Amino acid sequence: MIYTIRHSTRIRYSNPVTESVTEVRLKPMTGGLQRCLSFSLAVSPEVPVLHYPDFIGNTVSHFNIPFYHREMIISAQSVVGVKPSGAVRGIQESLTWEEVDQAVSDSEVFEWTLPSRYPYPSDRLLAFSAELNLNKSGHPVYTVLDLNRKLFKALKYLPLSTRVDSTIDEALTQRAGVCQDFSHIMIALIRNLGIPCRYVSGYLYHAVEDKNQSPETATHAWLEAWFPGTGWIGLDPTNNKLAGDHHIMIAYGRDYSDVPPTRGVFKGDCDTELSISVKIVPEETTILSDNFRVIESRNSQTGEKTDFDYDQQQQ
Repeated sequence: MIYTIRHSTRIRYSNPVTESVTEVRLKPMTGGLQRCLSFSLAVSPEVPVLHYPDFIGNTVSHFNIPFYHREMIISAQSVVGVKPSGAVRGIQESLTWEEVDQAVSDSEVFEWTLPSRYPYPSDRLLAFSAELNLNKSGHPVYTVLDLNRKLFKALKYLPLSTRVDSTIDEALTQRAGVCQDFSHIMIALIRNLGIPCRYVSGYLYHAVEDKNQSPETATHAWLEAWFPGTGWIGLDPTNNKLAGDHHIMIAYGRDYSDVPPTRGVFKGDCDTELSISVKIVPEETTILSDNFRVIESRNSQTGEKTDFDYDQQQQ
């Protein structure tokens, strides 16, 4: 499947800001069954844009607007090819937990088993793990595949029920959240079993026959777990699916804090309004003009320089 993706972000300031510095991770990755065929990014007001790889290898686009402005628009357009992945292949039916532990300890994937900013083994998470009867008694791969289904049933998908910086404990307390929360909780549960796991930021194409909970008008989040012999398996607990050719990967990291689609700082004292427009169309379908949707408004804090995550919560 070949997709054309148009992602536009608009930030409005109630008063002019004197300068803003922004970085974005919006270029789809090339690797595995996915190829980024083209990518372009434009900024208004028009300024030069630099590109560099972050410490993981994701592409970061960086720019500075060093003069007064009341609005900023970031427009990214990509053409991406994704091959169907089908079912999980290469599963070693005789695989044991001891073999997983040994393979992980002898490999560079060990770092993906460590807790990070959002996925961590809190008391509430451990109690939730016990409630789900999650342990090392079954086959490692099928245990994780079953967890994908259990998490989908145990948590309610509820937009605006959490924030971009919410902890897993907040989502577990109310048993509700969005894809960002579903992914962080499942990553924490899987890592607690000693299985390498990473957070994926990207898009989800909604075909007519799909019954997805997450909206098509925002970025999406899911995760990948690693097993010896099988490699990385993409799991989408928000929609109770394996990641397939409708999932388009932008970047991966330990959690959301490694891969925010947009992050920036500005100088000024003002309120901000964030709006986005995301359109994903297959093959040669024409992309219509942007239809921005307000995601969040924030009140400023007193002071000249404000550090603000511009991007919307991954829904």
